[in-house]
Amino acid sequence: MAHSVELGNLESVVNRLVETGRYNSKSEVLREGIRLVDEKEKHLALLDAALARGLADVEAGRVRPAEDVLNELKARYANMAKERGL
Repeated sequence: MAHSVELGNLESVVNRLVETGRYNSKSEVLREGIRLVDEKEKHLALLDAALARGLADVEAGRVRPAEDVLNELKARYANMAKERGL
C-alpha cells in the first residue's frame, strides 16, 4: 500500500541517509522513524502510568517525608561501605 507524504525540509535528511548507504530506501528510513516514535510513545505511556500511581499514593497518604527516606538511604549505604571495609 503506497502512500505519499510531504516531508518538507526533512526530505534532504532522508535522501542523505539513503545516499550514504545508512538505509537502503526512503521507505526504510521512514519505517525506522515511525518505529522510534512508537517506542517513544510507549515509554511516555509508562511514565504517565507511573506518575498516575505516584499521584494516587500521595492522595491516599502513602508518602514519607523526603528527609526520612534520605536518612534511611544514608544509613544503608554507610553500612554497605562499612561491610566492604571502605
